[in-house]
Amino acid sequence: MERMSLRKSDRMIGLLAAILAITLLLPPRPAKAELPSAVSGQPLPSLAPMVERVIPAVVNIATQTKIQGAENPLLADPFFRHFFNLPGRSAPSERVERSLGSGVIVDAARGIIVTNAHVIQKADRIAVTLVDGRTLQAKRIGEDQETDIAVIQVTGEGLRALPLADSDKVRVGDFVVAVGNPFGLGQTVTSGIVSAVGRTGLGIEGYEDFIQTDASINPGNSGGALVDLEGRLVGINAAILAKGGGNVGIGFAIPVNMVSRIMTQLLANGKVRRGLLGVQAQDLTPELAQAFGISWLEGAVVTRVVPGSAAEKAGLASGDVVVQINGRKIRGASDLRNRIGLAQVGDEIEVRYLRNGDERTVKAEVAEIQKRRVKGESIDPRLRGVELESGEGTGGEASGILVASVRKGSPGWKTGLRSGDRILSVNREEIHSLENLTEAVRKESQQMLIGLQRGEEGLYLLVR
Repeated sequence: MERMSLRKSDRMIGLLAAILAITLLLPPRPAKAELPSAVSGQPLPSLAPMVERVIPAVVNIATQTKIQGAENPLLADPFFRHFFNLPGRSAPSERVERSLGSGVIVDAARGIIVTNAHVIQKADRIAVTLVDGRTLQAKRIGEDQETDIAVIQVTGEGLRALPLADSDKVRVGDFVVAVGNPFGLGQTVTSGIVSAVGRTGLGIEGYEDFIQTDASINPGNSGGALVDLEGRLVGINAAILAKGGGNVGIGFAIPVNMVSRIMTQLLANGKVRRGLLGVQAQDLTPELAQAFGISWLEGAVVTRVVPGSAAEKAGLASGDVVVQINGRKIRGASDLRNRIGLAQVGDEIEVRYLRNGDERTVKAEVAEIQKRRVKGESIDPRLRGVELESGEGTGGEASGILVASVRKGSPGWKTGLRSGDRILSVNREEIHSLENLTEAVRKESQQMLIGLQRGEEGLYLLVR
């Protein structure tokens, strides 16, 4: 046993000596771990060169809005003022609200800047600060609340603009970089990937076709740039999905192709003229596809064709399934509404649809939406003092009836309706036209359960 232990010891000593000899022949290693300068012979990538080109085109926007202070209605009563020996009425107080956002220079020669409509909404003064510290006063060109896009203009030397990408070619998984002015900190850059494309039905804007990204987007990033790795503008940062307003890895940007179409109209007219095809539609579901005997999984089923509309003239009918507009796939009713609503009035569009399983193609000319206004009392006495507006047949989901105005103290005011409300249903029946509203109200004359949208909230009013 002792002889065998000696043999093992001799072998161990020999092995250690061999390892020591090999180690001495190897080149010296660094004293601490560090990143390699190259991988597979290629230097480590950096976004810095691209970001350096992008940052000068992204600006900070500061706005000032004068707000008239509300006066207590009792102070407007002369008897009340005399009884309490109050001095004469003074002018209503005024305060100034300030907000911050971001914008992107898209035309350096003309000083054209794109931002979100909510960034400059009702602003009396718009100041643009460039990355070099210069502050320029901006002129409002136009804004479109439905898409949350606005265009402003500045005059200055040495402006830098971003080239535009084709957002239709953006794919899930593409790397993107968000540049903006979160929390007023100044230019900030974050990166991520495209998490989804074509996001709709979020209730954020009227026309939605968002690019979703996990690049950090925080308050103040609104109106900033979402760019690809070549530094081309992919979208305008618009919103975040978080109750507390902070980043949770779900941000949304308006695709630059949509931005470009809206910008063109704002520059030409100062406003957007919405297109009208003259149909209302719902999403194609697997159950409907099976009922229609078709294999398509996505599309918009036409539920109604407005008489005399472009859709009727083109031969579209209820039950047709629209699957493409100008060669672009239609995923559902919201997608159809976007495609038509963002087309310019007078454009000829190619509509591909299915009827009884057969594919057909027609061309239709987009018409301007004709809005109609009626007085509420013509529908029901309880709606006296209310003006209702309809822009039906806008090419997609039924969007209800707009409450254009409500006279204070009127029966309509006492129902709880307010200007800007959108009536979506009456007694749980969906509303898509003034005629439809009239029928729904008269079916149940005792009471009305009105479902409406107010801002970003939905609520019901019970009117007796």
